[in-house]
Amino acid sequence: MKKLISIIVLTLAGTLMVAYNSLGQGKKWTLEECVLFAIEHNLQVKQQEIAADIQQNALKQSKYNLAPSLNGGAGHSYSFGRALDESTYRFTDNETVMSDYFSLNSSVTLFNGFTNRKSIEQNRYNLQASIQDVEKIKNDISLSIALSYLQILLNKELLEVAKNQYNITMEQIERTSKLVAAGSLARGSLLEIQAQAAFEELQVVNAGNQLDLSILNLTQLLELDTVGDFDIIVPELQIPEKTELIEPVMTVYSEAIKIQPQIKGAEFQLESSEMGLDIAKGARSPRLIFNGSYNTRYSDIRKKLIGVDPVPTYGDYPFMDQLRDNVNYGLSLSLSVPIFNGWQVNQAISNARLDIERSQYNLEYQKNMLYKDIQQAYADAMASLKKFHSSQRALVSMEESFRYTEQKFNVGMVNTIDYKTSKNQLTRTQSDLLQAKYEYIFKVKVLDFYRGKKLSL
Repeated sequence: MKKLISIIVLTLAGTLMVAYNSLGQGKKWTLEECVLFAIEHNLQVKQQEIAADIQQNALKQSKYNLAPSLNGGAGHSYSFGRALDESTYRFTDNETVMSDYFSLNSSVTLFNGFTNRKSIEQNRYNLQASIQDVEKIKNDISLSIALSYLQILLNKELLEVAKNQYNITMEQIERTSKLVAAGSLARGSLLEIQAQAAFEELQVVNAGNQLDLSILNLTQLLELDTVGDFDIIVPELQIPEKTELIEPVMTVYSEAIKIQPQIKGAEFQLESSEMGLDIAKGARSPRLIFNGSYNTRYSDIRKKLIGVDPVPTYGDYPFMDQLRDNVNYGLSLSLSVPIFNGWQVNQAISNARLDIERSQYNLEYQKNMLYKDIQQAYADAMASLKKFHSSQRALVSMEESFRYTEQKFNVGMVNTIDYKTSKNQLTRTQSDLLQAKYEYIFKVKVLDFYRGKKLSL
């Protein structure tokens, strides 16, 4: 029976492992699925989430610090020779004394310059800043996923271009072979076309390798164990005709500055630094602490008075009776006033002010970086869109020019060099068009992402 259970468990475990390892296989992924999966499994996100959990615990602890402390103590001791029995307050000679001691102590800070409450506020801001750090990592991963996803789409299209050009050359080899056989063209023309085909075959291999590498890059970002037959969905992507469809820089920036986690995190960090200054100043205030104690003890040499007539008579003093009769408790207030402590408080206040200044610079830096990123993305999007439309027009001309050149080459009116030049120009124009297309799409997605829109195609 145990063996059967073990087999079942191992089978289930193996099934789960295979299912996990083949998660990227047998399906086509959308961009949204890739982003969600990467955020869920990325190790950097998990590490930062742990840091946020630690900060959450720090916030809880700062709240618990407002509660009174309560500590218990107990002791068991033996004394030999001459010693003072604290239970009877008499000295003993040549006796072995066994004693027990029990205590409870409690204290609560009544006033310390509101340091504890300021610490709660500071830890609350630190927690919010840590949460924004998590969101910032998620955003960075999302943009990396989007870039890798679009790179795969680009490489797929570049591979198709390379294959189409190779197929055209192979058809041209067949036609040229017939012309050479008929004596219309020299054999050198055929050899040059065959060399062109060999070069374009290499281009197909290179394009395929680039596609494989881009797929590998995306699967690594997804933390998948293996590439397998991982593939993505190819969406229909439309490029607008007008540049006015791109939002201006200031419009994007005014929206992004309100929601981007790096800005919000820097703002929370500044609030935390300001609370740190209040905490440092609080060290100048007197501290008022309320204390309470409860103590009792037992000694094995202590005797209990059981009679006084005609003379005092003593008997055994039970353990529990001694604990009850030896109870001692007290309450106290203690006030501590800082007068001079080696300038530690003043230095702490000075460092807190410097930390505020550092946080202010960091906030300005984050705002400047966000503006520059948006500005760069906008400029790249505009340039890519213009390049795309220019490449579109150029492609129409190049396709017409290549068809004309190909027709003349087929009848021997154009040599092989001119034919290859025209064909290579067509290939470059097609590649430029695709590069501009996907660069524009990515930059527009970046601008939309800064405005709070989800990444999707």
